[in-house]
Amino acid sequence: MRDRSDPAALEYLKAENHYTSCMMQPVESLQRQLYKELVGRIKATDLSVPERVDDYFYYFRTERGKQYPIFCRKKGSLKGKEQVLLDQNQLAAGHEFLRVGAAVVSPDHQLLAYSIDTSGAETFTLSIKDLRTGKQVGPSIPNTYYSVEWANDNRTLFYSVLNEAKRPYRLYRHRLGQTRDQDLLVFEEPDERFFLSLSKTRSRAFLLITLRSITTSEVWFLPAEQPESKFQLVQPRREKLEYYLEHHGRRFLILTNYRAPNFRAMYADVSRTGLEYWKVFQPYKRDVKVEAIDAFEKHVVVSCRKEGLRRIKIYDLADEGEGEHEVSFPEDVYSVALARNPEFKTKYLRFTYSSLITPPSVYDYNLQTRKRALRKKQPVKGGYKPQRYVTRRLFAVSRDGTQVPISIVHRRGLRRDRKNPLFLYGYGAYGISLEPQFSSHRLSLLDRGFVFAIAHVRGGGEMGRPWYEKGKLLQKKNSFLDFICCAEALIASGYTSKELLVFEGGSAGGLLIGAVLNMRPDLPRVVVAKVPFVDVVNTLLDENLPLTVTEFEEWGNPKKQKHYQYIKSYSPYDNIRAVAYPHLLVTAGLNDPRVPYWEAAKWTAKLRQLKTDENRLLLKTDLEAGHGGPSGRYAHIHEIAFEYAFILECLGIKSKQRNRSQRLRYRGN
Repeated sequence: MRDRSDPAALEYLKAENHYTSCMMQPVESLQRQLYKELVGRIKATDLSVPERVDDYFYYFRTERGKQYPIFCRKKGSLKGKEQVLLDQNQLAAGHEFLRVGAAVVSPDHQLLAYSIDTSGAETFTLSIKDLRTGKQVGPSIPNTYYSVEWANDNRTLFYSVLNEAKRPYRLYRHRLGQTRDQDLLVFEEPDERFFLSLSKTRSRAFLLITLRSITTSEVWFLPAEQPESKFQLVQPRREKLEYYLEHHGRRFLILTNYRAPNFRAMYADVSRTGLEYWKVFQPYKRDVKVEAIDAFEKHVVVSCRKEGLRRIKIYDLADEGEGEHEVSFPEDVYSVALARNPEFKTKYLRFTYSSLITPPSVYDYNLQTRKRALRKKQPVKGGYKPQRYVTRRLFAVSRDGTQVPISIVHRRGLRRDRKNPLFLYGYGAYGISLEPQFSSHRLSLLDRGFVFAIAHVRGGGEMGRPWYEKGKLLQKKNSFLDFICCAEALIASGYTSKELLVFEGGSAGGLLIGAVLNMRPDLPRVVVAKVPFVDVVNTLLDENLPLTVTEFEEWGNPKKQKHYQYIKSYSPYDNIRAVAYPHLLVTAGLNDPRVPYWEAAKWTAKLRQLKTDENRLLLKTDLEAGHGGPSGRYAHIHEIAFEYAFILECLGIKSKQRNRSQRLRYRGN
């Protein structure tokens, strides 16, 4: 089963896909209806907010009927002539899958370095395009990863490559006119725990190599004007010391957990970067998690998180720290993310604001006047009115007394009589935060009476770094118990019942859902597990698999007896029981480098062998994609329509229109 080139393995997956297709045939019309709904809400021909870099305006646009965006620019003003830099639809011709890993324009705006993956395996081929002639410069470079950056001479390009374990571990220097064999290896990271990434400071003064494991990091820097110099070490790595760099003038700004579990902002002179020279930029606050530092000519922007929500703090450098203020937002539950903001000398900060009822809205915020201007709100076709919906945050009490946040959204006037279907989503790993963001696709559920909820369980980063630490390694079961308590709290509050409860999680969230299923198979009615990490013991025992060693700091090393026993006690594959399980849809990607397809296949087969019910159990493997599923936007919408049709069929909800008794349960519509 592990050999994707084995015809027998492929035939097995195809047979499962055929079975899934046959089982879903009765709801094909519902899938078509859902697809029409989902597509009908998006603006098919659209334009991103242009981003100014020097004298150019860069943007993406989409065209009706085309799967992929088109990367363009105009010179001088937005009234100028459009130049298409990269049409991904043309690149995708002849391929079932396409992902662009990097698209980086040279400092003089004459060359474009871009990389593409046509399998979903996240292995990219790098090419350079002359934007004056439209022709490729030199041969393409295979086996690269996401990191690609130009030096300031416009002739030197740095890129990372992968080892056999799919880990970015080497950095090469390429000069125009050289062949791949002539490229110089400038850095190599031998430790299998560490990923190598490359970035360029907003000031354009330095290139930064960041080496990062799950618990430790190390940074090297190189003046971008001196591409043939050697990278210099900032601070030698120490176990469990993390730090990340930004540049401003004669200083490096440092985001670090040094004597600050929830991270803080520090700084050091560019000429003296060792830990002993670090000074405090922003006082440490235990209840505030600092997530990023962005430097501009006259301001520093600190992105942080308090009480589970993102905050943006602005520091006016001209006031020597006295000009500090925080950007305000109008809703109690929201998400905000900074845009790329490539210009160093600017008085504007661009960010995207969203909530479970507010479509993504791009703002330019004046750092001096503190006024914001809305540049674009994502259009939602079909007459969407946010006032018809309500979003709020609840708290559930876990087994050890911990209060776990839940973000929810539903139609206004919903009655809490336990007759509402509820879709509960979770992840809870790597310190990643699930943001309460808008989705126009979700309206197809909300308008059928669903409540949508996000369980912000431990293992995620929503409530700070300690929240993450208490949901990993030998405390991983807290994630599962938190999710169960969230489901039970929503039932107890009258939002839903077991008969109408849906669980979903993907990747590490699939592990969460799989473990919860073994602990409480009676709790949900329907489950969707997308590319689930469910064969935890066997995967972590095989160091020949891609990325395995890097995962030890998250889950533990099963070659250690204590870790082995703990992981085996919750690993979804190893704890399947002869009991009744809910309806279950499982997805996988044949070329997935993160969670191998055979995990989902093995888990499904063992469930079929042991479960005592007659509920649906379907496995759907994308034979042309990887971890993220289909790459094209219309193909992705087809997948969502398929998933929603499965859920609605299993719950017995087939019509878009609510019946009379359901309509009466809503007020003010």
